[in-house]
Amino acid sequence: MPSADEQDLIEVRQDERFNEARLQNYLRDRLAGADGELAVRQFGGGKANLTYLLTFDGALEYVLRRPPLGTYAPSAHDMGRENRVLSVLHNAFDYAPRIYHYCEDETVIGAPFLIMERCHGVVIRDTMPARFANDADAPQLLSKALVDTLAAFHAVDYEALGLSKLGRPKGFVKRQVEGWWWRWGAATQDDDERVSEIYRWLADHLPDSSYFSLVHNDYKLDNTMFDVQDPARVVAILDWDMCTLGDPLSDLGTLLTYWTGPKDSAPVRAIGTMPAGDFGFYSRGQILRRYAERSRRDLSDIPFYHVLGIFRLLVILQQIYSRYRRGFTQDERFARLNESVDALSEWALQVMEGSND
Repeated sequence: MPSADEQDLIEVRQDERFNEARLQNYLRDRLAGADGELAVRQFGGGKANLTYLLTFDGALEYVLRRPPLGTYAPSAHDMGRENRVLSVLHNAFDYAPRIYHYCEDETVIGAPFLIMERCHGVVIRDTMPARFANDADAPQLLSKALVDTLAAFHAVDYEALGLSKLGRPKGFVKRQVEGWWWRWGAATQDDDERVSEIYRWLADHLPDSSYFSLVHNDYKLDNTMFDVQDPARVVAILDWDMCTLGDPLSDLGTLLTYWTGPKDSAPVRAIGTMPAGDFGFYSRGQILRRYAERSRRDLSDIPFYHVLGIFRLLVILQQIYSRYRRGFTQDERFARLNESVDALSEWALQVMEGSND
């Protein structure tokens, strides 16, 4: 996705390269400026979809986004869905990147792909950017902007954008539980009683979900780009391939899952996608209070959505670990993801017992 920090850019990994000449030949008459000299680098921060920076004649920049290598659930890396959403979402939501081209022809680079705008800003991952590190107010401003943007997204009129058939909101939560349980079974040969217990608890505690909105399905700090000078201003929200219609509180559960604080255990902090330590970010409780204030939603069922977010993430990590074990990717970051799956399983059990902040 359009990641803005130049430090995120790497040379394209050996096993994730594609035929650049073939791509340029395809784009030449389909993308403005694509007849210039092409240079390709890769955004190295993500763990699933592959994202590249295309630069023509050393100046004109685009972002190419494609699914990961190996087998995967198409609904989890759906470039066609992302194209459908982003083709219209920018008309109502200022933080949606613009799409310039979508290609379904897998012979071009080996998979469907999108060409989208290059956004400029900063993406916060496991360390606090130097530009914010000395600003005592930055963590609170970043937290507030992140939550407020989520509430604003959930208020978008999807029918006015022509997205009323993007998904089936009725029964969304139950399908999420059953779908991720099925994916768990497909991603591992091993029985894990803890994961079975999590699934049973979710199936037994389905909330009465009756309010529906657009759902990002992967909303978290490192899928958000901020202004390099102003931590209170969001530039873009990234990674829209799983966007659908459903219960907006599932996005809030996802955000809680990826959020960490200084009181979390070391394994949970390691799973988080944000700087680890006491930087002064919102606590999970503050996130909930701010979202409730902005959205006017009842959050009494939030433990369910938090457990669902953890369950979903442990399955995703198991899928990535399975791809690594099968040799579909050689990225050594994935070699110990089984340990993260174990930590998430234990965390979900704790939240089920009443620990949520």
